[in-house]
Amino acid sequence: MLVIKMGGSILKEGASAELVSDLKEIAKQHKIVLVHGGGVEVTEIASKLGKEQKFIMSPEGFRSRYTDKETIDIYTMVMAGKMNKQIVLALQSQGLRAVGLSGLDDAILQAERKTRLIVVDERGRKKVIDGGYTGKITQVNTELPNLLLEKGYVPIVTPIALSHDCEPLNVDGDRTAAILAGALKADILVLLTDVEGLMLKGERVPKIAATEVKEVLSKIGGGMSTKIHAGLEALNQGVKEVIVTSGTTKQPISSALNHQVGTVITSE
Repeated sequence: MLVIKMGGSILKEGASAELVSDLKEIAKQHKIVLVHGGGVEVTEIASKLGKEQKFIMSPEGFRSRYTDKETIDIYTMVMAGKMNKQIVLALQSQGLRAVGLSGLDDAILQAERKTRLIVVDERGRKKVIDGGYTGKITQVNTELPNLLLEKGYVPIVTPIALSHDCEPLNVDGDRTAAILAGALKADILVLLTDVEGLMLKGERVPKIAATEVKEVLSKIGGGMSTKIHAGLEALNQGVKEVIVTSGTTKQPISSALNHQVGTVITSE
């Protein structure tokens, strides 16, 4: 079984024909769960609605959207509505039985609301701010995804989680994919992005062990660092292999599964 995370940059104009065609072939041999991004679209639509987006930086170098009440409403509308359904339509066009879900449906993703966040300002100073509507996933209810997988459907999951107070929370897409992969006992987690894989000194790293990854984390950018951390989290939960690869190459998933492209991270 595969869990595949599609980055928002790949989805700018909806899922590409090459990627969806490849998914159709992969689905003949594997059960698939898709997790998607779409942050660029959220920012654009929020701006059109007069709600400029604010981004914050964690002390570890992770950049994220600050999600207040108005933003979580827009985020839910764009991600669970527009973006999710674009992918559903793209898969349906290839004859795949796609079902769009968010983490709110049947409480698939349950999360603890972050009451406060430590952020770094432009001068590098740390400060504490209100956590807003962001969360950390604490539990996964796999009953509905497993039911759909058994019947031959492809679940497409939006990374929005349910708080203990039944509120929607913004949760990181890569981490969502990793935690879902662990909970569903997936064999492989594929993290699709807009670069070839993990790059060191301008060269793609074809394969790396989790123990080696920790030594190079300081040398890679924030966006890739988030994916690598998510990959390590998946491996810790029993996923056998994590592949970080470009979603815009020819047969992006098939090529990655055959280890022709991307970076393979293993627990050994």
